[in-house]
Amino acid sequence: MKLARIETFLVPPRWLFVRIEADDGSFGWGEASLEGHAEAVAGAFEAIRDRLIGADPRRIEDIWQICYRGGFYRGGAVLMSAISGLDQALWDWKGRHYGMPAFEMLGGRVRDKVRAYAWIGGDRPDDIAAAAAARRAQGFTAVKMNATAEAPFLAAPRFAEVVARVQAAQAEGMDVALDFHGRVHRPMAKQLARALEPLGLLFIEEPVLSEHAGALPQIAALASIPIAMGERLYSRWDFKPLLEAGAVDVIQPDLSHAGGLSECRRIAAMAEMHDVAVAPHCPLGPLALGACLQLAACAPNVVLQEMSLGIHYNEGHDLLEFMTDPAVLTPVDGHLPIPAGPGLGIDIDEARVRAAASTPHRWRNPVWRHEDGSFAEW
Repeated sequence: MKLARIETFLVPPRWLFVRIEADDGSFGWGEASLEGHAEAVAGAFEAIRDRLIGADPRRIEDIWQICYRGGFYRGGAVLMSAISGLDQALWDWKGRHYGMPAFEMLGGRVRDKVRAYAWIGGDRPDDIAAAAAARRAQGFTAVKMNATAEAPFLAAPRFAEVVARVQAAQAEGMDVALDFHGRVHRPMAKQLARALEPLGLLFIEEPVLSEHAGALPQIAALASIPIAMGERLYSRWDFKPLLEAGAVDVIQPDLSHAGGLSECRRIAAMAEMHDVAVAPHCPLGPLALGACLQLAACAPNVVLQEMSLGIHYNEGHDLLEFMTDPAVLTPVDGHLPIPAGPGLGIDIDEARVRAAASTPHRWRNPVWRHEDGSFAEW
């Protein structure tokens, strides 16, 4: 058995799908979406093809090692996203080849479903009560929203507005997670965390950027709210110092950025050793979510799953549109069932993907500025 083809598809709204095919015509799908840099990831597959066409697709770990270590330069968002999409596709292929879900090859199920949450409020959060009510009507019991829009380094606190938005969502019966999105610098993050302390949040996410993770112990000392981080970390080596510092309660590896199902299963095991929960980052497409659910099936410390259904980024196409059976990723009573089909458990409409990718997207995140004209974190 040999790998014969590795294809990539720039699928709107902002996704990069990966399809592999063996020499007998069998195939697997994965997702290597890197928001705003999809073209760079597609380019990284040129070197992957040179190394792996002709390889045995059953040797997933050997292929992972070749991709990670074989090019001398290692890690980073672009390379790790390419590895992630390929790894997902290999697990999908192998599960289809042997007729079983990926989780069966990773130790079997520890749960039947995982609690899911949806986004509300958009980039600059507003209309929170109506959005929370709409999510409640869809069956969700948990939501996440951005804490603030642009946030200066130092400013007179306007935390009452943040608190009011959280309370508006809670009044609709929702549990709430709040994403600081790396927009809030340390002096303001400390004050905001303290102001949010009484509200009973699920977690605060990226209270500071991951490169400033040394500030997390200070924030943790001011508030008992669980702290979540990890969407901008790309390997077990990136997560190691974060876990060893002991100031994070929930890690959020992205299975399309952090080495795929193989690496994120290892990261989850590392987190388990530190009594840290896992809530995979996934504002992406159906294949990324399918991979996340395979991880949720076999990793005991996965507690919550993000999904992009109706997220404000999904303009023109939404999460379920490229699936032949959307029910597989449809939440039920606030939970996502673990897909039981082979591989990632997701069947993709190949013809529709190819048609959509014939007009590839060029998605870019916005560039924001403060009132004084200086760059603002988005």
